[in-house]
Amino acid sequence: MKVAFIGLGVMGYPMAGHLATAGQDVSVYNRTQSRADAWVAQHGGRSAATPRDAAEGCDYVMVCVGNDDDLRSVVLGEDGALAGMSAGTVLVDHTTASAQVARELAALAQNQGVEFLDAPVSGGQAGAENGALTVMVGGESGTFERAQPVIDAYAQRIRLIGPAGAGQLTKMVNQICIGGLLQALSEGVHFAKRAGLDADAVFDVISKGAAQSWQMENRAATMASGEFDFGFAVDWMRKDLGIVLDEARRNGAQVPVTALVDSFYSDVQRSGGNRWDTSSLITRLQMQD
Repeated sequence: MKVAFIGLGVMGYPMAGHLATAGQDVSVYNRTQSRADAWVAQHGGRSAATPRDAAEGCDYVMVCVGNDDDLRSVVLGEDGALAGMSAGTVLVDHTTASAQVARELAALAQNQGVEFLDAPVSGGQAGAENGALTVMVGGESGTFERAQPVIDAYAQRIRLIGPAGAGQLTKMVNQICIGGLLQALSEGVHFAKRAGLDADAVFDVISKGAAQSWQMENRAATMASGEFDFGFAVDWMRKDLGIVLDEARRNGAQVPVTALVDSFYSDVQRSGGNRWDTSSLITRLQMQD
């Protein structure tokens, strides 16, 4: 297959690499050209000057950029990916974005005979590097069945949830759950330390019971030791939670804990933690320790 990958950030760079390793003929585009050049030097393939150039002649075009505006900038317009795509090809968006933009792009793609999937991912930088991402997908079942073998190159779990936009809505649920878990875990670690307990021992034992979670298994010890360099920054989490809160206002969902956690992350930003990992939520509680 000829596959284009647009957006070579901390997620996209390894995801595109897995496609190359799987034997796909990959062309890449990145806004910072040096990043694309480094990818080609490592994996082969071709670096394109524009998203349109990357997409031309490809069977699949994958996109993984920052937000709705970034997504529109690389997909739409004269130099956008859609302008280079032919009828019958598939556009797969891995960006965490709004459900509205997913539906917008699905309609525009359909007008041109291009198939579309919104397919945000979870698993962070480590999941991307290890080819072990969870992919939640919105779109038509036939398109999903066509694209799944390609996406499998970097996915551990992939599932079609519903029509266009459903993938993004599912990612919102994911971020709601992560935010609440991290706040609870922050409070647990903070409480354990203030109570004079050995935090490592505490979380070793309770992580095997009903309190178990991925966040506890992977972040309790590093939170306790003040390590916050794991790839998914507070700035990006606030972007994601903003999307959640906007959607909740539209659909009437009550998300009070999510709104509170979002405000707590704004405190972390004000303290200079914009690029810290999301587990840095605990720093709010430790300011007077």
